[in-house]
Amino acid sequence: MLQDKLGRPLQDLRISVIDRCNFRCTYCMPKEIFGKDFSFLPKDQLLSFEEIERLAKLFVQLGVKKIRLTGGEPLLRKDVTTLIDRLTNIEGLEDIGLTTNGVLLGKKAQALKDAGLHRVNVSLDALDDDVFQSINDSGVSTKKVLDSIEQAQQAGLVVKVNMVVKKGMNDDQVIPMATYFKEKGITLRYIEFMDVGQSNGWNFDQVVTKKELFEQLTNHFELEPVDPAYIGEVAQRYRYIDMDTEVGFITSVSESFCSTCTRARLAADGRFYTCLFASEGLDLRNLLRSNLDDQAILESIVPTWKNRKDRYSDERTEETAKNRKKIEMSYIGG
Repeated sequence: MLQDKLGRPLQDLRISVIDRCNFRCTYCMPKEIFGKDFSFLPKDQLLSFEEIERLAKLFVQLGVKKIRLTGGEPLLRKDVTTLIDRLTNIEGLEDIGLTTNGVLLGKKAQALKDAGLHRVNVSLDALDDDVFQSINDSGVSTKKVLDSIEQAQQAGLVVKVNMVVKKGMNDDQVIPMATYFKEKGITLRYIEFMDVGQSNGWNFDQVVTKKELFEQLTNHFELEPVDPAYIGEVAQRYRYIDMDTEVGFITSVSESFCSTCTRARLAADGRFYTCLFASEGLDLRNLLRSNLDDQAILESIVPTWKNRKDRYSDERTEETAKNRKKIEMSYIGG
């Protein structure tokens, strides 16, 4: 088993298939920076589906069991179902998921399921339409996303909902979101506001911690803890006492899980990153297009993981969060 310097295996691969998004969320791709004049990657600088498939096969050889497609917004990538079909046929790959804002999910849900997709994580940060539109800054209503979730379920996809909680932005939506998705039988996961990239103006004062979220929830619901499903699981999971529906917390800021992180990331431009908060990555696109054979590419990937010692969330301070150069979320995915 391939392990890094802290003994962490390589088991999960996040693949960002595009750097574009149809939202301009204020904590991720604010319009002031990612406006009409922003230069996104041209098509020839994105990995082709053939290149992604080839790399996925190599990563599976090294121990990857799960792949999640991200963006940007991955459903903006033309014919993404073709890629899913290719990945589904990789021997040894156990699970394929996709993270989306949900806008395009409804009309593509059945095609995604037919291509072999197992599950989707839908990002939704508020039920209140005014709050949601102030966050996405794109005029999209909650109804559009909620309808897509229903259509995805009807297509047979497993759906979870992710909610980034930021103080003063949407912390008043914590209980309404829990109530709604509890009644729908859908797992909701709260994500602490993180300092990903350079554009979101992050500071500690804006973080609503898992402890604070848990206290809010237990004032309204009875919860019991759920054991992790596998080593390296990110979410701290709980179950509503009167049903099987779960709620989870992703606690990168207040309760770091660096010690069990098994995730690698393949960015939209083909760079391989060993941490969500990385500053530099290995240019696999260049290696692929240099006509190297698989063994030569593996000989670059393997030492990159073996030398990995990332534990940024363990070491985060206001100063490092402010001064460390980090890759934007639109390139590296969530």
